[in-house]
Amino acid sequence: IVLEMPMNKIRVTVPAVGGGFGGKGEASSADFCAALLSRKIGRPVRVTFERNEVFATNKGRHPCHMKMKIGLDKDGYIQAVDFDNTLDGGAYAGWGMVVMFYTASMIHLPYKVPNARACVRRVYTNKPTCGAMRGLGGIQPRFAMECLLDEMAEMVGISPYELKMKNAIESGYRSVSNLYVPHTEYKKCLQTAVEKSGYLKKHGKLPFGKGIGMAGGYYISGTAYTLYQAYKPHTTVLIRVDTEGGVTLHCAAADIGQGCNTVMAQMAAEALGVHYEDVHVVSGDTELGTFDLGSFASRLTYASGAAILEAAAEINQKLKEVAAGMLGCRADQMEIKDRRFYSIFEPRKAIDWEKVVDVYTNTVGTLTGIGHFSPPRLKGIDLSRGVRVQGANIGHSPTFGFSCQIWEVDVDLETGKIRAERVTEAGDCGQAVNPMSVAGQVEGSILFAMGQALYEEMKLDADGRMLNASLHDYKVPTAMELPEINTTIVDSYDPTAPFGVKESGEGPVQPTIPAIVNAVYDAIGVRFTELPITPEKVLKALKEKKGVTA
Repeated sequence: IVLEMPMNKIRVTVPAVGGGFGGKGEASSADFCAALLSRKIGRPVRVTFERNEVFATNKGRHPCHMKMKIGLDKDGYIQAVDFDNTLDGGAYAGWGMVVMFYTASMIHLPYKVPNARACVRRVYTNKPTCGAMRGLGGIQPRFAMECLLDEMAEMVGISPYELKMKNAIESGYRSVSNLYVPHTEYKKCLQTAVEKSGYLKKHGKLPFGKGIGMAGGYYISGTAYTLYQAYKPHTTVLIRVDTEGGVTLHCAAADIGQGCNTVMAQMAAEALGVHYEDVHVVSGDTELGTFDLGSFASRLTYASGAAILEAAAEINQKLKEVAAGMLGCRADQMEIKDRRFYSIFEPRKAIDWEKVVDVYTNTVGTLTGIGHFSPPRLKGIDLSRGVRVQGANIGHSPTFGFSCQIWEVDVDLETGKIRAERVTEAGDCGQAVNPMSVAGQVEGSILFAMGQALYEEMKLDADGRMLNASLHDYKVPTAMELPEINTTIVDSYDPTAPFGVKESGEGPVQPTIPAIVNAVYDAIGVRFTELPITPEKVLKALKEKKGVTA
C-alpha cells in the first residue's frame, strides 16, 4: 500500500542479523523511506542509527501502572482476580492495543481463576513508542500476580509453594475466558524447581540480607488468529526430494537467532526417516520459500512441525508404495528409519532409502510434498455469562509452555546492591527437539529479564527526550553479573502437538522478575512494586524500614 506495488513484486530476504526480541515486529518510517529512496535512485539504501536513535526506535516494553486484587477462600483456593492496567504506549500506536489485551488475557493462567475482571487502557504519551518485546503482554501482569500470591501466602500462613501448587492448572483445563490448555506439566515444574533449589528449607530462614524467591509463568506456542483479517494457513512447507539435492525444505520462516532452521531440519529428518545431515533448509526469502506468518509468539517450532508432518506424510506414502513393490510386500506394512525401508513383519525385507528415491525419480520425476498449518480457533467468551468479551480472542494458542524459577540473592546492606547468586529453573517445553537450543533460550531469557528487574531504565525529561541514551549510562547486566544457572527440562510430551513440542523462548522470561522481587523481600523484608530495583531504592527502603522499626 505504501509503496504502491503488488505483493508479488516485493522480495524480502532475511540476512543473519541476529535476534529481534520484538524490536523488528513492525516496520518503521525509516524502512519505508529507505525503500522509496532506493526506487528513486536505483541503488541500495542503508539506514544507519546512532546509539541514541536506537533507544528512540527500539520498540521496548510497555510501562504499566497496575492494580490487582486476588480473592482466596478459607482453604486457599483462588476465587477471583480483579486487574486494572494503564499501559503507557508512547507517542504512536504500534502494538499498543494488542499488548493491552494480552495483559488482560494473561491473568487466567497458570492458575485456576473461576472469576476474573480486567479493565485495561492504553494511553498516548510523549515518550518513545513501545512494541512487541519478548514475552509480549505477559511480563507485567506476571510480576503483579506472582508477587501478590507470595503476599497472600504469608497472610494465610502457608508457603508460596503450597499456595501455587494448590491452584496450579492441569491438562485439559479451560479458563473462564475459554482459553483451553490441552497439556501442562506446570505442577512438575514447581516441584522440580523447589526440590533442586532446597526452597522449603531456605525460605524465611536465611540470614538478613540473603533471600530466596519463587515464581511461575507460561506463554503461548503461537497464536490462534492472524494479526490481520485472513484465513489462509499460518505456515506452509514444501519438501522436495530428488537424487541430486537430497531433501530440501522450503519455508519463508525467519531464523533470527532462535535456531528454527536447525529445528526444522531435525523435524523433517525425523518425519522422513533420514538423517539431519540429509536435509537442506531454504528459508528467510519470500521468493524461494513458502508462506510463513512470522517469527513471533514462540510459534515456529509448533507451526512448522505440523506442516512438516503433513508434507512428509505425503512423500512417505509415495515412497512406501514404490518400496513395497520392490520388496514384494504391502505399502501399509512399510516403516522408514535410518535411511532404510523395511517391513514391520519381515525386517529382513529392507532396502536403502536412496534406491527407492532413485526408482521414483527415474519413473515419476522429482518428489514433492506440501504441508499446511492452521491453528484451531477458539472464540473469547465469558463462560460464566455466556457472552462475548471485547479483546478476549487474544491469548488463545494451540498449546502453552510453562516455567518455574527460584532465585537466590544477596543484598549488600551498605551499598544496596543486589547480587543474584543462583537461579534454579524447571520448564515444560514439551518434547525438546534440540535440548541445547532450549537451554540457550532459557538462559537468554533469564539474563534478559534480569536486566529489567535490576538494571535497565529509560530516563526521560519532561519533553520526552531520553537522558541516558548510551550504553555507558543505560545499565545492562553482563556476564559478570550473571548468576549460577541450573535449568531442567521436565519430562513432558504434548500429545496434541507435532512431535509433542511447545514453546521455550518466552515462557522462561515470565517468572524472572517476580522471583527476584520475592527473593529481595525474603532477604530484607521490603516489598518493591516498581522496577528496576536499584541500589538507591534499596538503601532508601532500608532507611525507611529502620525508621519505622525504631
